[in-house]
Amino acid sequence: MSSTQQQPLHAPIDVVVMAAGKGTRMKSALPKVLHRIGGRALLQHVLDTAASLQSRKVVVITGHGADQVEAACLAEDTAQFALEFARQEPQLGTGHAVQQALPHLADDGVVLVLSGDVPLTQADTLFHLITASGGNKLALLTLDMADPTGYGRIVRGSEGSVQAIVEQKDATPEQRAIREVYSGIMAVPAASLKRWLARLDNQNAQKEYYLTDIVRFAVADGESVAAFKIGDAVQVAGVNSPVQLAQLERAYQLGVAHRLMEEGVRLADPARLDVRGDLSCAHDVSIDVNCVFMGQVNLGEGVSIGANCVIANAVIAAGAVIHPFTHIDGEKLGVTVGAGSLIGPFARLRPGARLGEEVHIGNFVEVKNSTLARGAKANHLAYLGDATVGERVNFGAGSITANYDGSNKHRTVIEADVHVGSNCVLVAPVTLGAGGTVGGGSTITKDTAPGALSVARGKQVAIANWSRPQKAPKA
Repeated sequence: MSSTQQQPLHAPIDVVVMAAGKGTRMKSALPKVLHRIGGRALLQHVLDTAASLQSRKVVVITGHGADQVEAACLAEDTAQFALEFARQEPQLGTGHAVQQALPHLADDGVVLVLSGDVPLTQADTLFHLITASGGNKLALLTLDMADPTGYGRIVRGSEGSVQAIVEQKDATPEQRAIREVYSGIMAVPAASLKRWLARLDNQNAQKEYYLTDIVRFAVADGESVAAFKIGDAVQVAGVNSPVQLAQLERAYQLGVAHRLMEEGVRLADPARLDVRGDLSCAHDVSIDVNCVFMGQVNLGEGVSIGANCVIANAVIAAGAVIHPFTHIDGEKLGVTVGAGSLIGPFARLRPGARLGEEVHIGNFVEVKNSTLARGAKANHLAYLGDATVGERVNFGAGSITANYDGSNKHRTVIEADVHVGSNCVLVAPVTLGAGGTVGGGSTITKDTAPGALSVARGKQVAIANWSRPQKAPKA
């Protein structure tokens, strides 16, 4: 989503976000505005846009699921503006909703009215709308639609000036033929808004208090009404059903994909990319199909991401290759992958994995809360948990660190140049001395000396001419 770096007007901007609706067609217990696009709630996208406009205050109007919606807002970083809430109970229309916000609005501001279920409006679009308002008149965001069904129509006079907005259910057949519609977004001086909202009534087909009625009040008062028309319907598309949610998800992801490609990222197929957080890429990054990025992900120069990878909260340094079907999830601790490392396929890096340069983590290897120094390798079927692994260590197939005693986690230290054979168990806490070797199939419970061969397994016994037990004959 684009952002503006300066205050559009000298007048402060106060944003009112309507988020009180139930969203019956979503058929979900979750309030509609908390459903997600790109990994973030619809409402959070709107709040992010408000922040990019350097808004003084945001008033979120809540109703259905108010406690849940307000808690979700407070859980996010809203330090850029004052966040306040107004309850709309019961819900008696859009005008009634904005009336609930009036006690929170100072007369010196320009009020920008947004909807919590319209997530993809660009900040630059709103900048132009607020500029059209000029701080002293009502400005509407409009667009022409091939099928305007369900939207309020923009009624213009013979000279082209805006005269009114007529809702679908109240429109005449001639008015329903109008293709220019009101998007649901307006900018209006706060003092004028308060004066006009006091004149609302519910004498209409839906018996609701329409916010759009303030247009005819402005015209009656001899004030001009500005209309800023856009051509991108996605920016004003709302979510009322799972189908519409999925459609906007694809529109959002395609926008992300195009921005990445404009920055030089090579995407095998922009239609098969999912970014559910913030993805930052240096030059010459390539990403294959069906990859999902969540949280904060940073990809260094020349990083290659194979198909069907899921990567969350990770920093992957230059030249690293993430082979297909790898799962990296740093959660709160994060994951770092050093330059030139090779990860996967079918590898799993969990929170606290810190991999140095040219580390190899192969198929079906899991690493959690462990540090691997330059050149360390665990290429097959292994587990490294709560471990400190030195340079050039080779950790054999089928080997694990047994880091949990049933109550507490313990650390394993593997010093530089150690070779751990296949199918070994290292019972923490334990330290393997530098340059040592652990024989395959060993269970190590005590520290090993540097340079030593350590073998801890039962002696092999062969019994000649031994016969396997036979099944008893059936009765």
